Amino acid sequence: MVYYYYSKWSNLEVFDLLLSKLREKVRQNRSQKAEASLGIMDSQSVRWGNNRSLNGYDGGKKVKGIKRHVVVDKNGFLLAVMVSVANIHDSKAALLLMKTLRYLLIPLDVIIADGGYRGEIIEEIRIKFNYIIQIVMRSDRKVKEFEPIDKRWIIERTFSWFDNDRRLCRNYELLMESSENMVKLSAIKLLLNKI
Repeated sequence: MVYYYYSKWSNLEVFDLLLSKLREKVRQNRSQKAEASLGIMDSQSVRWGNNRSLNGYDGGKKVKGIKRHVVVDKNGFLLAVMVSVANIHDSKAALLLMKTLRYLLIPLDVIIADGGYRGEIIEEIRIKFNYIIQIVMRSDRKVKEFEPIDKRWIIERTFSWFDNDRRLCRNYELLMESSENMVKLSAIKLLLNKI
């Protein structure tokens, strides 16, 4: 019975609607505009939790599993998520993530990203989707202690929120859509706690 409603709500995109309405409510409670104008984009490699789901190997992070490509607002609240196998490079997945943002009708002015999104992809996204990608890199100077990178630390905090959710610390889902829905449900739970 539970799976019936989960599947029905997933097919009707109820999770996207709930996420949008809750995010707008929490933003307004914080005296912010309902719609975000700034987005922060990054990806998180997640180890697989079963032997049957699709997975790949992220050589940079030494992780076998999936990769969550995420865009959040300036509060760290989820705007869009897209899941792929772990060996897909961030710049390749960026186009699909932008397509998801456009489908959800999220009117961002600027999206902040790390160096993994450099190159021709920035211009391609600007032409196809009218989103401006701004790359923020770590400075070259030597630092003795940890120094967060301007605004990009926000998405790292969001990833730590996901890791605190038992269902998201590993990928147990067989389908990429189910993995995306679990991220959305976790974000909905987080926003409900902030109302």
